[in-house]
Amino acid sequence: MRAALVRKGGQERTEVRDDVVTREVGSGDVRVRIRASGVCHSDLSAMAGVLPNKKPFVLGHEGAGEVVEVGEQVPGLSTGDHVIVCWVPPCGRCADCLSGEGNLCTELFAKTALTANFAVDGAPLYGMCGTGTWAQEVVLPWQCAVPVAKDVPFDVAALIGCGVTTGVGAALNTARVEPGSTVAVIGCGGVGIAAIQGARIAGAADIVAIDPSEAKRELVARFGATRAVAPEDARAAREELTGKRGFDYVFECVGRGGLVRQAYDLTRRGGAVVVVGAGARDDQVSFSMAELFYDSKRILPTWYGGADVRVEYGRLVRLWRTGRLDLESMITARLPVERVDEALDQMRAGEGIRSIIEF
Repeated sequence: MRAALVRKGGQERTEVRDDVVTREVGSGDVRVRIRASGVCHSDLSAMAGVLPNKKPFVLGHEGAGEVVEVGEQVPGLSTGDHVIVCWVPPCGRCADCLSGEGNLCTELFAKTALTANFAVDGAPLYGMCGTGTWAQEVVLPWQCAVPVAKDVPFDVAALIGCGVTTGVGAALNTARVEPGSTVAVIGCGGVGIAAIQGARIAGAADIVAIDPSEAKRELVARFGATRAVAPEDARAAREELTGKRGFDYVFECVGRGGLVRQAYDLTRRGGAVVVVGAGARDDQVSFSMAELFYDSKRILPTWYGGADVRVEYGRLVRLWRTGRLDLESMITARLPVERVDEALDQMRAGEGIRSIIEF
C-alpha cells in the first residue's frame, strides 16, 4: 500500500512508497482504512526532530477512516464502522481516565509509540505518535479508533482527530473562557483557528488574532476573530482594547518560547496564559520570581484539549452539526498522498489552514 515516511530527523521531503505493509491484527486491534488525514504542524515538527519519534516512521496522526478488520477481543467496534484515529488513546482504567482526564493517560500511548505498525523492505516501520495516518491502512489498538456517525464526512472527522480537539478544548476545557472576556490568540494555523472558534463558542467579547501572515489575518474573521493584527501591533491592540490592562486569556498556538513570553506580556494581572503549541525540549522561556509573584498570572499548558476524547469528540460533532463550529472552511486543499510535500511547503510558508490528504 501507499504511505509517506521519514527515515531521519531533519528530512525535508517525505518518501512516498507503494510497498509498505502493516503489522498483523492482534486480538485487541483493529485495521482502519484511512480515508482522510490532516496535515498538522506537528508533522513538520516530527520531520525536523523537534517532536521525538522512533524512526523510520510513517507520518500523520490526524486521521479518520473505516474499520475493515476487527480482532477477536475488541468490544464495541465492527467492520464498516467509521472512526476517528486518536493518538492519545485512553485506557479507561487508570487514575487519569477515571477522573475524566483521559487525555493524560499514558498507559497505551507509551506502548503504541514503540510498536512498529508497519514494515518496508522487511524492516520495522513505526507510526507517528503510534499511529501513522499518512498510509492507506493502519493497525491500531481498538482504543485508538473512536466511533463517529457515518454522516460525518471523513475530512471533517479527521480534523477533530487532533487540531480541532486541541484548539477548541484549550478554550473550553483548559482556560474555561468566560462570556464577555477578552482573548488573544498567537498563531492562526489550524490549532489557532480552533482556539478562536472555542473562544467564540464560549462567548468571548473581543478575540484578537495575531499572526505574521497577511493571508491568514484576512481569514480569521469568518471564524470569530474580532480583530487581526501582525505580531508587532499586538501591544497596541492590547492597549486600545483593554486600556493597557491586558487580555483575560492569551493562547500561544505555535510552540516557541519567545511567543510564550509575548503571551505572558499581553496578559493582564490575574489572567491566563494558555500554552497550546508543541515546542522543542531545548527551547526555554524565562520568568522572574518577582513577576510570577506580583502578576499572579496563571500559566496553563494544555495537552490534547484537556478532556477525554470519548466525550469530547461527540461534543465537537454536535457543535459542528448545529453550525457553531465551522470545520469545512478550515480545509484549504485536498491532495493525494503523492503530493503531500506540496501541503508541507504551504505550511512552511505560513499559507492556508489545513490540507487534507485523501486516500
